Amino acid sequence: METMSGLQGALGGVLIGLSSTLLMGLLGRIAGISGMLSGLIFDRGGDRPWRLAFLLGLVSGPAVLMLTGSGLGNTAAGTGVVGLPVAGPLLMLAGGLLVGLGTGLGSGCTSGHGVCGLARLSPRSMAATLVFVLVAMLTVFVSRHMLGGSV
Repeated sequence: METMSGLQGALGGVLIGLSSTLLMGLLGRIAGISGMLSGLIFDRGGDRPWRLAFLLGLVSGPAVLMLTGSGLGNTAAGTGVVGLPVAGPLLMLAGGLLVGLGTGLGSGCTSGHGVCGLARLSPRSMAATLVFVLVAMLTVFVSRHMLGGSV
């Protein structure tokens, strides 16, 4: 891994930790992205403004990188596209639905359990994060070695 990439990753980690800490310290909320999005869509009380602000902030970083053409971040080989899709729309839709189902069944996502829950030493979050990682590893193994894919 090149040095610049490592520094970008470290800076990203610091910013994720800082935003999670500020959200917990200032509003008493966990920075779980699936819960934020769900609360925004299904209108859970008067907390829509902070949910919208956080989620807009989450997507504005890559948007600024793309618009400025800075070449930083997760852009695919000079295309300016963040996270260039490696599958067709139907497979991406199916994957999104499965991830949504999983976050509902797991009562949260990797940001809520993996970042915030582990930081609070939550046994439930430790178990959830372990399951997330193991299923991800199994998915990559099956798709690469049993189905012959490149994912």
